Amino acid sequence: MDIPFSRWHPAIERRRSRRHFDSNLPIPPETLATLDRVCNQFAPFPHARSRLVTESAESVFKGVVGSYGKVKGAPAFIAFIGDMDDPFVQEEVGYTGEGIILEATALGLNTCWVAGFFRRETVASLIDVSDKEQVLAVTPVGYAQQSESWEEKLMSRFGRSHNRLPLSKLVRGLPGEKWPDWVNVSLEAARLAPSAGNRQPWGFEVQEDGITVFVRTGGPEFNVSKRLDCGIVMLHLEVAAADCGRRGQWEFLPSPQVGKFKMYSQSVLSALTQWGR
Repeated sequence: MDIPFSRWHPAIERRRSRRHFDSNLPIPPETLATLDRVCNQFAPFPHARSRLVTESAESVFKGVVGSYGKVKGAPAFIAFIGDMDDPFVQEEVGYTGEGIILEATALGLNTCWVAGFFRRETVASLIDVSDKEQVLAVTPVGYAQQSESWEEKLMSRFGRSHNRLPLSKLVRGLPGEKWPDWVNVSLEAARLAPSAGNRQPWGFEVQEDGITVFVRTGGPEFNVSKRLDCGIVMLHLEVAAADCGRRGQWEFLPSPQVGKFKMYSQSVLSALTQWGR
């Protein structure tokens, strides 16, 4: 499945993490069918996948302390699964899962990345998980309550969820005055990516032939890999670049680097155009 960049790029700014859902608003069957199809078809890496589970998510989620931050009322959830033998599984799951979350956002649904506080054994009992695989994260899916609950507001303040660091604190390499327009647009989209506790562990190195993502901070763990967060940011960056007409591919890199988005040469772009991609 090719990335529907013109559909997902606007969803990047609209997406907000929501934890409390309206249990009186079921998801229409046709919307569920579309989301399930994208879960099955958007699988850019062989060792990362998504599965939609169309039943109450109440038993899957647990709060930080009691009901603090607990997900409530979601009629369905999506599990993000990775083969732990793959050295780049965390970033692959982050990239793949964020594509599904952007599709859900484009469909008018609400979601919330949950990678630390959920019952993995419960999720594994509801889907087929091999011995090599692990459920690395999940998201509830549904229609959020019209107004944020006090718990959601508390979690937003805890995670500073709407605050983002300026690019001046995140980017090194080629000076900003030499960036082409697509780099500005792509980095702004990347800057809006969600992360555990809004820790924003990523950094970017702008080069003549692409952009490298690396782990920038030590920061809190929250029992969630920083490379999973960086996988999310990689998807944002590529979606925005594609919407600007710039195509490329990711090369995964060893720690503390994560991956380099390498621009396609003109000959490769011409071939892709000829093949209808």
